[in-house]
Amino acid sequence: MRKEARLLKEKALNSLTLSIDHFNRPWDIGRTDAVLMLLDHSFEMLLKAAILHRGGRIRDPGEKNTIGFDQCVRRALSTGKIQFLSEEQALTLQSINGLRDAAQHHLLDISEGHLYLQAQSGITLYRDLLKHVFGEELCDVLPDRVLPIATIAPLDPIALFTEEIREVARLLQPGKRRGAEVTARLRVLSIVDGAMQGEKLQPGEGTLREIGRRIASGVTDLDTLFPGIAAVRFVTEGSGPTINLRIVKKEGVPVTLVPEGDAGSSVVAVKRVAELDYYNLRFTSLRKKLGITTNQTTALIKLLAIKENDDYAKLIISTWCYSRYALERLKDALDEKPAETWWQEYRGLRPA
Repeated sequence: MRKEARLLKEKALNSLTLSIDHFNRPWDIGRTDAVLMLLDHSFEMLLKAAILHRGGRIRDPGEKNTIGFDQCVRRALSTGKIQFLSEEQALTLQSINGLRDAAQHHLLDISEGHLYLQAQSGITLYRDLLKHVFGEELCDVLPDRVLPIATIAPLDPIALFTEEIREVARLLQPGKRRGAEVTARLRVLSIVDGAMQGEKLQPGEGTLREIGRRIASGVTDLDTLFPGIAAVRFVTEGSGPTINLRIVKKEGVPVTLVPEGDAGSSVVAVKRVAELDYYNLRFTSLRKKLGITTNQTTALIKLLAIKENDDYAKLIISTWCYSRYALERLKDALDEKPAETWWQEYRGLRPA
C-alpha cells in the first residue's frame, strides 16, 4: 500500500475512534457536533485512502488541493477500476455529510435515537469498506468495546422518524411557542430526506416553515412529508459488537446517479416515489398560500423561471403542478420585495 494511502487510512481510523468516543461520553457539551463532524471526516479520509489504494487520484492535475467529499463519493461510485461504493452506501454518506454541514455551519436538534442511527450506520459502512477495499476487519483495529452504545437504540428506524414527526406536532400545539426547536428538529429530518433525494443544499427557512404548517394542519404521514426517507428502509442484522445497520432502497424504487455539475445536487438520488406527491400544488393553491393575486402569482412564476426548473414545477396531464420548493422560492422572493413591485417589473417586460 502507498504510504499516502496508509497515512490517510490511519487518520480515518483516528477520527472514527474519536467520533465513537464522543458518542459514548457521559456529558453533552459539543457531543452531537463532534460525533457528526468526526464521523464525516473519517469517511473523507477513508475514501481518499481507498481511491489511492485502487490506483486513482485525489488531486486533479494542476490543483493544489485534494478533491472534496462529494467528488470522493462520485469517483468511488462510478470510476472504472476504482469503483468500490454501491449507490445505497452513497446514500448513507450523503446523509452523514448533510448533517455534518448543518452541525458545522448552523444549528440542528437531533434526537438521541437518530444520532445513534447515524453513528451505527456509519460504523457498519466503515466496517464494510475496510473489509471490501483493504481486506481488513474492523475488530482487528478497534476493540469490541469501541462501538456506539445507546440505552434507547431504535428497534425500528422508520418508526423513529414517525415519532419525531409526532413530537414536532406536539411542539406546534397552541400555547407552546417552540418555533426555534421545531425548526431545528425539522432541519434534521429535511437534511436526511434531501440526502436521499440527492439534494446538497441545506433546507431554507421557508421550506421548514411550510413543513411545520403542514404538520400543524394534521399531515403527519412520512410518505407525504419526507418521500426520500420513505423510499428507503433501514436493515439491522446481528447484535452486540457485530451489529450492522444499513440503508436499503425499497423494492421497485431505483437509485440514480445525478449528473455531475448539477447545482445543489449530491451524487445519487432515490427516484421520487410519485410525481403527484412531489408536485402536489396547483396554481390556485399556490396563490392562496402566498396570499397574493392571480396576476401577481403569474408574474412571480415567470420572473423567477419557476416552470424552467424541474425541482419547482412539471407539466402533468396538461396541468402545471408545483412542489413545496417552488412555494419556498416564491415566499423568499416576496420577502425580498412586495408582490406589487414584482407585478410592475413583469408588466415592464410585456410588449406595449
